Amino acid sequence: METQALINAAFTAATAVTGWFARELWTAVKELRGDMAKLREELPTRYIAREDYRADLREIKEMLGKIFDRLESKADKP
Repeated sequence: METQALINAAFTAATAVTGWFARELWTAVKELRGDMAKLREELPTRYIAREDYRADLREIKEMLGKIFDRLESKADKP
């Protein structure tokens, strides 16, 4: 009977450790979901999208090109 009690104690301990680990994982997943939700809300207000940045930069380059073209074609140029 002593062997059976030892097996029962080991099984109980293993089950308790597994349950604790599963609970910790569950809590971590819930926290990560909350963090991801907060990140989804904050991200668009802090950073610009790559395509928007490229479009703005392209527009600025076009304006600078027009300015340089006008400077090159000035009549009073030496």
